[in-house]
Amino acid sequence: MASTPTTDPAIADRIFLRGLTAECIIGFIDWERRVPQLVVIDLELPCDCRRAAATDSVNDTVDYKKIAKRVLAWVSSSQFQLVETLAHRLALLLLGEFDLDWIRLTINKPGAIRHSRDVGVSIERRRADLADAPTSA
Repeated sequence: MASTPTTDPAIADRIFLRGLTAECIIGFIDWERRVPQLVVIDLELPCDCRRAAATDSVNDTVDYKKIAKRVLAWVSSSQFQLVETLAHRLALLLLGEFDLDWIRLTINKPGAIRHSRDVGVSIERRRADLADAPTSA
């Protein structure tokens, strides 16, 4: 995939994916360690859409289908106690595997708190955060 310039602060283009759903082992209570739970993932990714618009080629943009497939496969096989850990590790994974300068990511855990629609975290990570990344996911 061609590299798309994403560090120019004058460029505010973004690609977003909202409402990706996957089931995974997430939580620290005994039953949560045994029963997969639904998580809902929203992503925001930098992209200079001008280049893709000029060429009308997926090679000049962020291939969000590949990213969505990777997210769903990885999250479905993950097992973490905290949503914070899941979000952080997923952000680092995507920064490491795709040509992204930054990522904004939200993970919701629907129904986790009684009388609340959902609970979750929103984070932003940058390529520079990869230097401090753990060696295993």
